Amino acid sequence: MTQTQPMSTVPLAPTAEWHTTPVEDALDVLRTTPDGLSAEEAERRRELWGANELDVAGPTPWWLILARQFVSPLIFILVVATIVTMVLREWVDATAILIVLTLNAGIGFWQERRAESAVLALRALSVPACRVVRGGTILKIDSRDLVPGDIVPLESGERVPADLRLIEESDLRVDESLLTGEVLPVGKTVEVDDDHASVAFSGTLVTAGRARGLVVGTGTQTQLGEISDLVQNTRTHSPLQILTHRLERRIGVVVAAGSIVVFALGVAIGYSPSEMFRTAVALAVATVPESLPIVLTVAMSLGVGRMARRIAIVRSLPAVETLGSTTLIGSDKTGTLTLNRLTIEVVWSAAGLVDGRDEARLLDAATPQTHAAARAVLRSGALTNEAVPDHENPSEFHGDAVDVAFLVAALDAAAITEGERRIPPVADMAYEPHLRLSQSVRREPDGTRTLHVKGSPDVLAELSDWVATAEGRQPIDRDLLERTNDELAAQGLRVIATATRILGEDEPAEEPLPWPAGLTFLGMAGLEDPPREGVLAAVEQCRRAGLRVTMITGDHPSTAAAIAGRLGLDTTHPPLSGREMSALDDAELSRRLATTDIAARVTPQDKLRIARLHEERGEVVAVTGDGVNDAPALRAASIGIAMGRSGTDVAREAADIVLTDDNFVTIVEAIRQGRVTFAAIRNATFFLLATGLGALLAVSTNVIASGPLLFLPVQLLFINVVTNGLQDIALAFEPPEGNELSRPPRPRAEGILSSALWWRLLATGGWLALSVLVAFQWALTHGYDLEHARTLAITLLVWMNFYVVGTARSEHRSVFAMSPISNRVLIVSSLGALVLHWGATVWQPVAGILGFVPLTAGEWIACAVLGATALVIPELGKLWRWRSRARRMSR
Repeated sequence: MTQTQPMSTVPLAPTAEWHTTPVEDALDVLRTTPDGLSAEEAERRRELWGANELDVAGPTPWWLILARQFVSPLIFILVVATIVTMVLREWVDATAILIVLTLNAGIGFWQERRAESAVLALRALSVPACRVVRGGTILKIDSRDLVPGDIVPLESGERVPADLRLIEESDLRVDESLLTGEVLPVGKTVEVDDDHASVAFSGTLVTAGRARGLVVGTGTQTQLGEISDLVQNTRTHSPLQILTHRLERRIGVVVAAGSIVVFALGVAIGYSPSEMFRTAVALAVATVPESLPIVLTVAMSLGVGRMARRIAIVRSLPAVETLGSTTLIGSDKTGTLTLNRLTIEVVWSAAGLVDGRDEARLLDAATPQTHAAARAVLRSGALTNEAVPDHENPSEFHGDAVDVAFLVAALDAAAITEGERRIPPVADMAYEPHLRLSQSVRREPDGTRTLHVKGSPDVLAELSDWVATAEGRQPIDRDLLERTNDELAAQGLRVIATATRILGEDEPAEEPLPWPAGLTFLGMAGLEDPPREGVLAAVEQCRRAGLRVTMITGDHPSTAAAIAGRLGLDTTHPPLSGREMSALDDAELSRRLATTDIAARVTPQDKLRIARLHEERGEVVAVTGDGVNDAPALRAASIGIAMGRSGTDVAREAADIVLTDDNFVTIVEAIRQGRVTFAAIRNATFFLLATGLGALLAVSTNVIASGPLLFLPVQLLFINVVTNGLQDIALAFEPPEGNELSRPPRPRAEGILSSALWWRLLATGGWLALSVLVAFQWALTHGYDLEHARTLAITLLVWMNFYVVGTARSEHRSVFAMSPISNRVLIVSSLGALVLHWGATVWQPVAGILGFVPLTAGEWIACAVLGATALVIPELGKLWRWRSRARRMSR
């Protein structure tokens, strides 16, 4: 084979196929040798294949983002209204509408520009520099310059810079948790296999051993590149955005139709086209809840602030409300529900079992008889160990997860001292995956040498003649050890055994160490990635709040089931495995997902499919996670929640919410805040639509009845912008009621307003219209001039709005059961609206423009008293719902 032959047209096979390709064939296909490519050939291939980096979609042009802000039916109506008022030279009206349009567009533009960075963090996982063999010499180059056919050496602690087909390896183990969610490092080999053990994937971390690999995938041709494509091609809208757009379309149709009807009827009756045109425009502006986008933004921004104080950062404002409407949480296990750190939870010896899963420290659960034996198991495991302390934090250790777990447990139990840990071994042999054990010879204080062996229980049992007991040792019972091993493994524990033998004075102890024999079996340790503190209680809180919590993990099904049981998840149905998923179509998988709370051994594509199918089943899905493997599902779900401390940049940037304390428990509080936010949005929407409907019905009915014009256009704008515009935003500041988690999530199809609230809204709007029309007609029939009658009618409407905003503070609780000062912003804005209206009627320059006349104190009192009737319908509706609920609960 000729070294570094040119490669210009050879297709690059997917990484998924290289694990089945023998080393010699792989080298031949990529036309290279173990000495690597020449510099000239590497440059040619870089021109052919491009840089070893991920493609990231470019940002959306700013003008397109800005244009999106004007596609709403409501905004279109306001744009038309602005143009019409400008043509008619009504500059005050036009300016007021333009302010609303500008504010709404500005907020939307800012939000979308922030979201443009959602996948840029994928580049953070690329290795800035790496080693490569070029022409037989090891060089350090920018990892972007790697090309297919390069030879890359790997050592412990290095991140894999591209997808590599291994051609040499020595005890290589790789942490692939960011791709698979599997906490344990994966042993690698150069042999052809069915589990991709002969391929090291880009972005993963070498935890032990060394190797050389052939670059078979760079940039987008890597496994990481496939995930990047999934993230970039996944787009979704939050439930609130969907509901808001639906509501806007309906309101737009009603308002447009109503304005056209009023204009046509007015002209037919005899009003001038110019006057009716202005009236129709003003009516549209007064009826359209143009401040609704502002209310949404204010309410969600307040929710963001409250959640930030509870260590949850919101990257997308609609996510605040979406979390409150969540019905299902699909949580990653490793690093989210658990600590992503192996710990020794159980120690078995012939003296008894020490189970520390419910204790603060492992040996707190030990009896005097089991304490010494458990310490012996831990000591031997810590002395057969390659874990090393972190340079910046010596109390933290790096290396193989099993080695770290034994060392930490032994130090915590005082089974070894720091001094013993630092003494180098006489001789040792690192863990060999194919041998399934490691061994080390240590010199004791009395000068004797002890062989310590750690590995698979069945292997060590075969190599042992004795088992340690409290009294010394006795002949080994291999059947007992096998049963114990099976029992611990069935609990989802990874079982590791330790054994020892004192070496004779003339017995050699040199590397390579011989195959051990004649050992004394000390015991077994059960290791587990333990649940985070408080997660069990958080899962129970979610259940009481009507949320279903499911686990989606790359771990083994038995391990996932064991952890799920400890967390209180439903384990009555067996876990769903990735292999099982691949054999099911979407309909079958959807039925399976409805019955099981555990999905294990899943790929990033599987997670994405699970999230989408749950969404199609009508669930509002919140997906949590911290690894690259979680990013596509985080993006596809209604809401993605990433862990901020241990999570990868990819997960954080793909998510809507980041928990900076990595605590699943925080999600429960975030859900409560989401429900508080939605309640504020719902209440403000009810107030805006009820008062807008009242104005629309009143003006329309008056025109149809051929009466004098009820309100001047400028008066409608005054009510809408100056009075209602203050109070609806203040509703966003309504504090929590305290019972948010005692109710189930609202049905997804319910919309922003429930059916009960729609009936309440229609009745309230109808009552407002009837009351204003009666007051107007009464004033005219009793000799009031037209301006006086209009001022009375509009003052009554302002007072009725004052009372409606009070009852709109809560959908369920009576206004009479709520503290009037708990929402100080609302009190100030409501009283301020009354003061502004009073000032507009008495200050002659403004009154002349608006067409108002001063009212007497008696007329003000009469309007205040009559306006209180606006409370009757909403409060009766709340009372009826309360009694209906009480009757259902008493059955």
